[in-house]
Amino acid sequence: MTGPLLLLDAASLYFRAFYGVPDSITAPDGTPVNAVRGFTDMVARLVTERRPSRLVACLDLDWRPVFRVRAIPSYKAHRVAEGSPATGGAATELIGGAGPAEAVPDGLSPQVPIILEVLAAAGLATAGAEGYEADDVIGTLCATERHDPVEVVSGDRDLLQVVRDAPNSVRVVYAGRGLAKAEVFGPAELATKYRLPSDRAGDAYAEMAMLRGDPSDGLPGVPGIGEKTAATLVSRFGSWDELLAVAADRADPRMAASVRTKLAAAADYLAVVEPVVRVARDAPVHLDRDDAVPPEPVDADRLGELSEQWGLGGSVDRLITALKAATPV
Repeated sequence: MTGPLLLLDAASLYFRAFYGVPDSITAPDGTPVNAVRGFTDMVARLVTERRPSRLVACLDLDWRPVFRVRAIPSYKAHRVAEGSPATGGAATELIGGAGPAEAVPDGLSPQVPIILEVLAAAGLATAGAEGYEADDVIGTLCATERHDPVEVVSGDRDLLQVVRDAPNSVRVVYAGRGLAKAEVFGPAELATKYRLPSDRAGDAYAEMAMLRGDPSDGLPGVPGIGEKTAATLVSRFGSWDELLAVAADRADPRMAASVRTKLAAAADYLAVVEPVVRVARDAPVHLDRDDAVPPEPVDADRLGELSEQWGLGGSVDRLITALKAATPV
């Protein structure tokens, strides 16, 4: 047996590391390295516990893509850094972003390049797609993988839409409450939790999200349609197109008049929301190296220099130990 392809939602994890590890953790020169230490420990733990044969840390090369903002201008608008791009732009440029900078804590921004250097020295692949978010990179890598099982690690519920059983399994290790309390979702678990049809749980989850909206992403949703009503609606119809067609047909008895009225009032939003919520499956993904998990760091000297310079000590040691023990059984 080979281990799974492990796809990491890198920004989701290093944000959680930043807030989960005390900012009193600093390098010898006083630079905060709490996110670096926390993220490195997360990767070591995941490699140890999930035993992947392949691993890719997926990056946001554009955290607020133009095609999504054109469709819904409020998309993530509340996260744009004040004065961007004139101020705070470096936070996005660290991972290749070209648009307005995301509001990132001052202590986190300088740690992102260190994280990328640690991954490179360890020999772990990173991937991005110009003009797309990490979610789209993950969506594309899931869509194109046909052999190995895939496990996606993220604290973002949006990625629950990628779960599937065939042609190969895709599971989401949802770490919204941290890795220690992570939940593993496949179609069955997703269907049970949100009362969705199990035969298309991933697609149905995305459709439910379109209807209910998501304030954290600036998506208004349909006023008056909450999560339960949204789940009931998407379970009643076989596709998003069918749901919209029934909403436009007053003679179809499968939709209550009150619900049809709410959907009609939000017609402009419903016409453009689908590509905003659904992850891309054809993004131009570029990997910086082969995604096989190496049995040892590819540049041990550089990893040692980074460990000494930034005081990463035990975190790097745990990562090296994890790599050496990572051969799937």
